[in-house]
Amino acid sequence: MKKKVSIKDIAAHVGVSTALVSYVLNNKKEGRISKEVTAKIKQAAIDLNYQPNQIARSLKAQKTLTIGLIVADIANPYSSQIARIIEDEAQNNGYSVIFGSSDESASRTQDLIMRLLNRQVDGYIIAFPEYAEEQVQYLKRLGVPFVMIDRYYPGIPSNVVAIDNYHAASNAIQHLKENGRKRIGVVSYQTSLCHLNERVKGATDLLTDSTLVGEVRIDHIAEDVSNAVNRFLSEPKPVDAIFFTTNLLTISGLKCLNNLNVKIPDQVAVVGFDETDAFDLFYAPVTYVKQPMTELGREAVKLLLNAIENGDSVESVILDTELIIRQSSVISK
Repeated sequence: MKKKVSIKDIAAHVGVSTALVSYVLNNKKEGRISKEVTAKIKQAAIDLNYQPNQIARSLKAQKTLTIGLIVADIANPYSSQIARIIEDEAQNNGYSVIFGSSDESASRTQDLIMRLLNRQVDGYIIAFPEYAEEQVQYLKRLGVPFVMIDRYYPGIPSNVVAIDNYHAASNAIQHLKENGRKRIGVVSYQTSLCHLNERVKGATDLLTDSTLVGEVRIDHIAEDVSNAVNRFLSEPKPVDAIFFTTNLLTISGLKCLNNLNVKIPDQVAVVGFDETDAFDLFYAPVTYVKQPMTELGREAVKLLLNAIENGDSVESVILDTELIIRQSSVISK
């Protein structure tokens, strides 16, 4: 049997210490290691067909060095972007990530939690769906480290990384009002999720007509968005602006407005939430609330690793957003 290449072999090949090789191959940050030496070590590992012994590493650290990540839908641009950031940040800290999509189902979230427990992940980063309080309490009872990202339950003390949803929405509405919009509709999901309801509250606290809120069932998005938009436009005084609280709702709303031949922004201004390439492709590039995705992902990993190392630490990180103003909400003079 061919002898397995070790870290010592790589160190001898490059002419450096085994500790240095270990630092590089375990993706640990070490400012004193030059890029040239790092490249040589990684190339030597490839040339010598080095295979890391993950089992030995796990036994030594008493960890599997894996993180379980559960998002709503990995196909959603928001979920896929945040997943990639978390994966990169975890890798920088010597961890790998196992992904799963909850499909906005509490029972599927529970199934994923159990599967990942069987894989012996060291902790979780989870965007919990609606009605998942039981799953949150289950993890707390087990003492498993976890971080709630984006979604959260204010009544359950936990590690949380999220945005200031209330002010993100109020800033969007204030922008529309400052640009002369008088009748503003809001389209959001019919949900108990705190972060989405905070967006609705942040918007409606600045509006005088509470009837101009359209609630959308998650399994009837196209139908319910269309109903909301048509209702807004058929009012005695039709809306002159619409704020959509997620990227999928925004895209569905743009399709509906386009089918109705409504001119954006001349007849109706539009502000959306979250960044997606579709906003660039629309004939009037869409104004949207930009979340600090890199910071969200990095802070989530940071909090989780801290919880893995220090046990009972509980911390909340609330980040600010930025309103990216483009053609869909501003009439050219």
